[in-house]
Formats: sequence, structure tokens, C-alpha cells
Amino acid sequence: MAQRHPDPTHPAAGPVPAAALERHLRARATEFLRALRAHREAGAGAATGESAEAARALRRSARRLSAGLHTFQPLLDRDWAQALSPELAWVSGTLAVEHGCTARLERLLLALHRLSGAPVFPGQAATASGARTAPAVSAPAAVAGGSPAPAGPPPARPGADAPARTATTTTAAPPAVLTGADRGHLTVGAAKAGALLDRQLTLARTRAHSTALQALGSSRFHAVADQVAVLASEVPLAPGAAHADLRPPAAAARDRLTDAVAALPLVTAGSPYNAAALIHGLSPDPAPHPQDAPWHQVRLLLRLHRYAREVLHSGADGPTRAAAPAAVDAALRAAGEALDRHRDAAEAAAAAAQAARTPRIAPATAYALGVLHADQRHEVEAARYAFQRCWRTEDLGTS
Repeated sequence: MAQRHPDPTHPAAGPVPAAALERHLRARATEFLRALRAHREAGAGAATGESAEAARALRRSARRLSAGLHTFQPLLDRDWAQALSPELAWVSGTLAVEHGCTARLERLLLALHRLSGAPVFPGQAATASGARTAPAVSAPAAVAGGSPAPAGPPPARPGADAPARTATTTTAAPPAVLTGADRGHLTVGAAKAGALLDRQLTLARTRAHSTALQALGSSRFHAVADQVAVLASEVPLAPGAAHADLRPPAAAARDRLTDAVAALPLVTAGSPYNAAALIHGLSPDPAPHPQDAPWHQVRLLLRLHRYAREVLHSGADGPTRAAAPAAVDAALRAAGEALDRHRDAAEAAAAAAQAARTPRIAPATAYALGVLHADQRHEVEAARYAFQRCWRTEDLGTS
């Protein structure tokens, strides 16, 4: 798509000074400290909405700080950037595990109800209409008649938004219609499968919550917070970097993304479903799916590219900054959402497969988990197809 103003990542655009990077890092560091204060005020051990929102803000700011230090490391003090960037990634990753367990459980239970033909939950109906609300009825309680699981925050990952996930399911996912004996087996096993998933993922979420609390109280985290507090007022640049241009490091991040996408099997993903991938998905091998790792890597590189563009946009002057290539940014967001859906579905499929390996489960339960696993692998292929369409039909700022 033609752009009215030059993109800051384009060679024709003017240089972006290192001062833009300093402003960006100081702003993200301030966000980190505010989120940390809000998390402590909300009560770190309490599972409240305020605490969950503060944890998301803390994770988001840590992720952007780590990405900025990684991408623009040539312009920063080398030892300092190499030491702090992985520590911030550790903070972000540690806080993400609990939220991931909550979102994975909700995704699997809603898929189980959809596949078994159970009535739609109020929360699922709200999800289909685009509302970001948690289910009003706990899935395990409705399935197995048990007590409701602890209510967690709704999924808030970029790209895991309910409207995007619903659109993928309705336009690209296979019509998982089961009739007769298959429907009966799935209905019988769905209740126990849902209860099993609830026990396993709730336990994993509880452990992740305890791990996060221990991490936030550790001396390691306090050392990170101290460095971020210093960063909020002073950014240690490399000698001679004050007058450097930010575009070369950002272009390097863009090139790494382009090379990684070129190595993906996009020709195979040109059709909605990749039969070869589904064959691998039915393998009894407990190792991670062999095709998933390159896609996860592209997701991380796309995030680094997007964050680098944010820095360049904040430092661009004049009409380039005003334009903030909306079409390119929208296409990048769509591609990122597709890869986020890919990650969510792949992790959900792995969780279903892990539950199916539980010893001494009933055949009907194993059957329901197998159908659930296949459904999520279909969602993986649908997300790959959606990414392929975004990448091939839009100018993603990589040229």
C-alpha cells in the first residue's frame, strides 16, 4: 500500500537521533516502576483485578525495555545492556506463566464445550460478541458438576483477543461436526476431560503464582528494579553514540525477521490446513511439535521489529511522525495477532496431549482429549494460514 509520508525505517527517511532511544527507555522504565508500585499496593498475594492488571503492566513494560536494550545494544553501554536485558526478559517470562495457565484452561474448556455440543456459556457468548469478560460460569462446574475454579483474569495477550480468535474459528477452522457414536463418546468423556484439565492447569497456575511471588521478593528482582530506577533518570550510552542514527539497528531487526519468515513453510501454509503437520501432531512423541519452533521464533522477531518501529516513530520529526504509517502498523498488528493465536493454540494442544498421557484414564476421557488436541492443532494451522495472508498481501514495513 502506498504511503503518503516516508516510513522512519526506510532509507529515504531522515536519521533518528539517539535522544529518541533515551526518551523511550526512560518512559518504559517509569511505567515499570509505576506498575511495580501498583502491584504492591494491590497486594501481591491477592488474586484481584487490580493485582492482575498491575502484573500485566509490569510484564508489558519489562518486555519493551528488554526489547529496546536488545535491539539497540550497539548504541548502549555493552556490559550494562547485556546484563539487564535478559533479567528483564526473566521478569516478563516469570509473570507470564500464571496468566498463560489461566488463558489456556479457559480456551480448552470452551473448545471442549463447543466440540461436545454443550450449551454456550454466557462468557463464551460475550467473547463471540467481542466483550472482554470472564465466563460467568466456571467451565468445570458446568461440565462436571464440581465447584467453580478460581476465577482468573480474561486473556489479555496481544493477539489473543476474543474477536480475532472467534474470526479464525468461524472462517478457517474445520467444521468439527460429530454425529452418532462419536458424539456420544465425546459427550461422555468431556466431563472427565474438563475436570482433568481443570485440576492440572489450576495446579500449574497455583505453582506459577507462588513462583512469581517468590521472584518478586527475591534479591535478583530487587537488583533489576534498582537498575530500572537508575534507567528512569539516566540512560548509559556507548561512547560516541549521542549523535548516532537509530535506523541501522532497527533495520537489522527487520532483516532478521525477514530472513526468519523466508525460512517458514509459507507455501505449505498457503492452504488452510497442513496435513503433514497434523500427522506429526498425532504422534505419540511427547517432544514439542517439530514445526512450531520456527513460528514461535518469528513471533518474537516480529515483536522486536514492532517495538523498534515504536522507538523510531517516537523520534521521527515532522510529517513522518504525524503519519506513523497506520496501514503498516495495522498489518503488523494483524500478523502479530495471528502468531499469538498460533502460540496459544499450540500450547493448548500440548496441554491436551499431556492430559491424555495421564495414567489409568477412561477411554472416553482419552478420546475427548484426543479430539480436543486435534481441534487445537487445526487452530494452529488456521493461524499459520492467517499469518501467510497478512504477510503476502500487506506491506509490513520490511522492504
